[in-house]
Amino acid sequence: MFIALVLAQAVIFNHIALYSAGLAFLFIYFIIKLPLNLSAAKVIFLSFLIGFVIDIFQDTPGVNALACTCLGGARRTIVRLYVPREEDLAHAVPSIRTLGPGLFARYAATMTFIYCILLFSIEAFTFFHPAIMAMRIVASTLLTSLLIMATDCLSLPSRSEKRL
Repeated sequence: MFIALVLAQAVIFNHIALYSAGLAFLFIYFIIKLPLNLSAAKVIFLSFLIGFVIDIFQDTPGVNALACTCLGGARRTIVRLYVPREEDLAHAVPSIRTLGPGLFARYAATMTFIYCILLFSIEAFTFFHPAIMAMRIVASTLLTSLLIMATDCLSLPSRSEKRL
């Protein structure tokens, strides 16, 4: 999935923009779909790795790597917002099939929103145009969340997906 998402991002989604404001960041689906029983160190490393590879393709010096690393670090906390029972987190892979459509949509939208805030804040390194920045964050969050939901609906269930 790592290679497919990186290639899709580099070839297709880097060239998609919603009214020059909303950008598609489908590659964060990789971070969203990491198994919940994976250690925090592995999640952070894999998040950094995908951000670093995307930075190479987009020629952005560390912006995606930093945003993805922060997102990977916050992932467990975000999951706990929506799945409070620890035993429910044991062996699940987040998806529409395991969490249900509503819960997965909220989880994916929250992860996407946090990523967009991080990315555009790091990229701009200033809040000089807060209205434009807010428009980019909201438009990118909506576009990416819709793409993640569509991708998850089209993906085949893995053997490790267990209904919560």
